[in-house]
Amino acid sequence: MSTFSKKVLGWFDEHGRRNLPWQQDSTSYRIWVSEIMLQQTQVLTVIPYYQRFMVVFPDIRRLAAADIDDVLHLWAGLGYYARARNLHKAAVQICRNYGSEFPTELDKLMSLPGIGRSTAGAILSLSGGEPHPILDGNVKRVLSRYYAVKGWPGSAVVSKVLWSLAERNTPRSRGADYTQGIMDLGAMVCTRRRPHCDQCPLQDDCLAHTAGRETAYPERKSKKEKAHKSTNMLVVRYGSKIYLEKRPEDGIWGGLYSFPEVKSKDHIPLWVKTTFKSSPSDITALAEVKHSFTHLDLDIQPFVVRLTTEPADTSRKTVSIWHEPGSLLNVGVAAPISGLIQTITTAGCIGSKVVLLSA
Repeated sequence: MSTFSKKVLGWFDEHGRRNLPWQQDSTSYRIWVSEIMLQQTQVLTVIPYYQRFMVVFPDIRRLAAADIDDVLHLWAGLGYYARARNLHKAAVQICRNYGSEFPTELDKLMSLPGIGRSTAGAILSLSGGEPHPILDGNVKRVLSRYYAVKGWPGSAVVSKVLWSLAERNTPRSRGADYTQGIMDLGAMVCTRRRPHCDQCPLQDDCLAHTAGRETAYPERKSKKEKAHKSTNMLVVRYGSKIYLEKRPEDGIWGGLYSFPEVKSKDHIPLWVKTTFKSSPSDITALAEVKHSFTHLDLDIQPFVVRLTTEPADTSRKTVSIWHEPGSLLNVGVAAPISGLIQTITTAGCIGSKVVLLSA
């Protein structure tokens, strides 16, 4: 056991977290769900989602048998929805190919949707105590600072160096404690902006700390200008109901339900006529909604469209529903869309009337 791992374990024994929900009855299934939820998401945000998820899907068979809309509904607001779709796909594969039992081989776990090397190592380590290295964001930060590793960790060259260091320091015993310990150390002490070096068991040998350059590591990726997109969304209403369409899996909010989109406001009458064999009685432009993703800034211009006649069933290929506000919405809806529904139904339709070209 290296001096590094001994110090991490000693710190964990005194300060590590042991009362997280997934640490109670830490089966492979429970650890897997937590690890997927924790990707790019903080523990405090994840806990209530995890607890609700476990109530509905307490085991892998229940998850595999579920409709993906039910899974996305519980995921709504957590973001990065591909994680939820991959979670469901992997559950189906585990039940079909492995008799509902988690594979215990690293390569078999890594072959499942949404499970990379670090996640697979964490599952095997935290649920079974096996000595598998991991390299999540917290571990990358600890190792980058301790060894003063130059370069952006997302690059292939730097990632290879960090994996080598992770392997070197992972002890052959107490795998679960060490894995949890180094993750906790990164999350609680070796934090990104203001590391608490005075509380760190590694401070004496940490090259970044010795040089007084803790926040210089890990190096960041060179900034690219964020993409920007504008879209027009139609809040179609007939009576009190609101029309929602299921989005394709690829792209923003994949697999979630949202409002349909048109290129411009002048396309609205034709879209309504084509979609519902109806026409709008009135169209109201609401205040623009701005939403920011990690890679994209999105401006949404909502138009509330009221139909004059009952919408016809055109048997379109698009999966859709008519939602009655106030009733339970058992499908996944992104936070900005949910917010718009709430605003429209509680505050009423407050906006400016729109004059459009005739269809």
